[in-house]
Amino acid sequence: MIFLFAAMIVAAVFSTKLSSRFGVPVLIAFIGLGILVGSDVLNFFYFDDALLTKRLADGLLVFIIFVGGFQTKRSALRSVAKPALGLATVGVLATAGLLGLLVHFVGHYSLAQSLMIASIISSTDAAAVMLITRQNPIRERVAATLDVESAANDPMAILLTLACVQLAAGSGRSPALLGLELVWQLGGGVLVGYAVSRASVFLFDRLESENRGYYYVLVIGVILLAYGLASIARANGIIAVFFMGYWLGNAEFVGKRGVSNFLEGISAFSNLSLFLMLGLLAFPSRFPSVWREGLAIACLLIFIVRPLVVLACAMPFKYEARELALIAWGGIKGAVPIVLATYPAAYGLDPEGEIFNIIFFAVLLSCLVQGLSMGPLARRLGLTLPAKPHSPHSVELHSLRKSDIDMFELRVEAGSIADGLRIRDLVLPADLLISSIVRDKKIVPPRGATILRAQDLLFILAPAAKIEEVSASLNARRADLDPEQEREREIEERR
Repeated sequence: MIFLFAAMIVAAVFSTKLSSRFGVPVLIAFIGLGILVGSDVLNFFYFDDALLTKRLADGLLVFIIFVGGFQTKRSALRSVAKPALGLATVGVLATAGLLGLLVHFVGHYSLAQSLMIASIISSTDAAAVMLITRQNPIRERVAATLDVESAANDPMAILLTLACVQLAAGSGRSPALLGLELVWQLGGGVLVGYAVSRASVFLFDRLESENRGYYYVLVIGVILLAYGLASIARANGIIAVFFMGYWLGNAEFVGKRGVSNFLEGISAFSNLSLFLMLGLLAFPSRFPSVWREGLAIACLLIFIVRPLVVLACAMPFKYEARELALIAWGGIKGAVPIVLATYPAAYGLDPEGEIFNIIFFAVLLSCLVQGLSMGPLARRLGLTLPAKPHSPHSVELHSLRKSDIDMFELRVEAGSIADGLRIRDLVLPADLLISSIVRDKKIVPPRGATILRAQDLLFILAPAAKIEEVSASLNARRADLDPEQEREREIEERR
């Protein structure tokens, strides 16, 4: 069993290379591998325990959603806060309500069951969306809207699903009481997340350990602390860890760079394990009995509900028509809806697994149809940007005490002031140092006579307050110089 699981992990990791090359969402690659070794194909594993899946998935989601919050930058959030957060909150509510009504009228489900199904599949997948926006660099405002929405909308979908499952299960509580509980779970989760994020910064700054591994252990501890405190307070733990991640990710604390790299590994492992497990839980032989329902839900979402919700939530913020079209097409479904699809069975509402199979099939269609076509659609709409070369090297500063000095990456743009200039001729602050240069995927030791070239990646040791100013000055366009400055520059280049 251990050997097979290890082999699956290794195979899943290397499948990401094929996924990146052919533009296939990693969700499809990982789930496909799980299906291949699962009960219906090779039968290496027989796995059909929805309750165990829910418990394991809930634990993995804690880290996945925390990292989503941690990687949400305040600058990106501010630039698209209203439309993105509108899509992540009101948009999720509208998606669940509209889709629930449509499913009720065209299907054979009760209104409570229809709303439950719609709530389960109301959120978009951060992993799939961010993979596509990274592989196909999209206009900044559109990419930020999609990234922030996909990172922030899972908590609302989880809250709605829990409320609808309890309503469908006949919990005996009135809708008003459920509404008040929903408000507290949201508000209490935000409060717990903020409090634990402040406490986390305090703890990191005072750990002062020479073993950086303790910083990684500490971040796991504070994540679980936020989730546990929210559960004790009867607030929502997922909301708490998301907002804790957001505030912690936008704060400065000792060991942040190393913690960020460690969290990327935690998120990758959690996503990989989650997708593999969900693939194992799937039985493709059961899809023929639910493909019509799954296809109907996917089509309603992709072609009716999502475009209407995007128009309602984003049109007031002066997006172009082609930008709205891409945002509407970017509502890709993923891991969270499949995880939430195990909730009805765990509550005894889906004993035959029909709802799970319908959601699973609809999510696969969304990933295949939207995931494979989003990149080409962005190019067709003229919304893509030139891809920046990826560096195989990174440089990190590990400090045991809080400092305003850190290591930053700065790329030399073609046609900028720095392009073609020697390092000794750069006008740099005295407290700034170029520590290394990555050129053509090789590290070049910087010297005064080294001439910078376009697409060079500079690793710069500098105060955080000055890096934006330095970046702007070095990458100012030559056309912005006055004739006298340009003449002086040409003389320096000839020298």
